[in-house]
Amino acid sequence: MPDVILTGASGRIEGRYSPGKTESAPIALILHPHPKAGGHMNHPVSVQLYHLFMKRGFATLRFNFRGVGRSQGEFDAGIGELADAATALDWLQTSNPAASQTWVAGFDFGAYIGMQLLMRRPETDGFISVSPPTNMYDFSFLAPCPASGLFLTGSADSITPPVEVERVVSKLRTQKGIVIDYEVIDKASHFWTEHLPFVEKSVGDYLDKRIEMNPI
Repeated sequence: MPDVILTGASGRIEGRYSPGKTESAPIALILHPHPKAGGHMNHPVSVQLYHLFMKRGFATLRFNFRGVGRSQGEFDAGIGELADAATALDWLQTSNPAASQTWVAGFDFGAYIGMQLLMRRPETDGFISVSPPTNMYDFSFLAPCPASGLFLTGSADSITPPVEVERVVSKLRTQKGIVIDYEVIDKASHFWTEHLPFVEKSVGDYLDKRIEMNPI
């Protein structure tokens, strides 16, 4: 899992990369929670997502948004962070030109950035959105959502209550051509303290289902 340094609009972007197991391995980009709330690429949920893809043979990259860790720049309220994510995905695609699939996975603020990136990259095949802050940001840009994916939240999430996520999921499920999976984990909080094994099982099961449908 080598450290990598990418060149972004605000300078250096610090990342951690795991190459795929084959030349045509799919790629996955992992996006971390809110920088102003202590979010970074080594947050337990971000690391969990990283390992779930890595163990399945994906070429997987997680990185620090601008102003976090060794990444240069300053927090930019989502605009610059989306540019960082696009830079990271460009690097992943350039490093893996024969990749069979493209996935984006994010947690909290990272889920918001991930879904925006999805809209700008129609070649994306799937997404994982954990604890998406649908009450803090406007998710109406998902019109239409270009890929099938999983929304995962906790029943005890006091920051973004499940009803707020369900509102977005219900809207997306009216769309033809995509399938939105949605799971609420009993008693789990927004930050998944003591519930990380449920993230591993839910996301892992979902990835295995999608891989079985469309082998990598």
